[in-house]
Amino acid sequence: MVTGPPSGAAPFRVPAPVADLTPADRSDSLVRTAESLRMPLLEIETLVRRFGDVAALDGVSFTVEPRQLTGFVGANGAGKTTTMRIVMGVLAPSSGEVRWHGRPITREDRRRFGYMPEERGLYPKQGVLEQLVFFARLHGLSRPAATAAARTLLDRLGLAERAGDRLDTLSLGNQQRVQIAAALVHDPAALVLDEPFSGLDPLAVDAMADLLRDQVARGVPVLFSSHQLDLVERLCDRVVILRGGRIAAAGSVDELRRAGGERHRLVLGAGADAGWVRGRPGLRVHRIEGPTALVEVTEPGAEQALLADAVGRGAVREFRPIVPALADLFREVAE
Repeated sequence: MVTGPPSGAAPFRVPAPVADLTPADRSDSLVRTAESLRMPLLEIETLVRRFGDVAALDGVSFTVEPRQLTGFVGANGAGKTTTMRIVMGVLAPSSGEVRWHGRPITREDRRRFGYMPEERGLYPKQGVLEQLVFFARLHGLSRPAATAAARTLLDRLGLAERAGDRLDTLSLGNQQRVQIAAALVHDPAALVLDEPFSGLDPLAVDAMADLLRDQVARGVPVLFSSHQLDLVERLCDRVVILRGGRIAAAGSVDELRRAGGERHRLVLGAGADAGWVRGRPGLRVHRIEGPTALVEVTEPGAEQALLADAVGRGAVREFRPIVPALADLFREVAE
């Protein structure tokens, strides 16, 4: 296991022909080619992973497009981390494959990725700047380029003044920021991030979101997992929802909302019970709490019949269409 940058060692070099291009040039070239062919950069195809008799993944397929943030969500144990480990080559699939730029992914492809694993992998006794430079050089950057990239990231993440400090002297939130910098320092061709926002305060979340948007703007495909569904909804172009090792839903948030159908909230007068709404034709009841009912329209016109019936029964305080949050959509497909 590597324990730190070896003293007096020869500079790290990326084998030709990769060394002929900067990381940014390599990424931009791949993105332009993929976009011209309308091809996703990263494809996950029918992945199956078994641990004994347990199928952690059972035919998982989705794509991560250039210039898009893809959110990967699911309950604990759904298979998100297993999928990401297979993408990065940490685990081998039982069957299926990962494709990069239309062909089976290689070790050299993965070397150009930025990866933030579930188990954080920095050196607690080592200086912050020192180890960021070390990781950047492992990916082929020269020392001056690695130092400049590391200092830029630390500045953007609000850690410029802690560059010379040992990692274990930082708070857990700031250690998380350094881990994020380690995934970005080599100007990656793709990003695979397992819970990158975990433990961050609101200011750090905003800084991290800005960094990811910058990566997306230059064409980098980004896949990240999170349990912070409001954040996923705000940031992501596409969302993949995993349930029990299978894809439960995938698409933009708007597409997921449309797939769920038109929804209305009915609020009756004080003391009323909306339980009578259950079983009405043309409606699917999502929730009833006292005088409030949340329903999905499955047959056109059923919502008007519901309103007319409610008015005939007494006071109606509210009746309006609603836009479900991603958290509501997630509960419906993931439970």
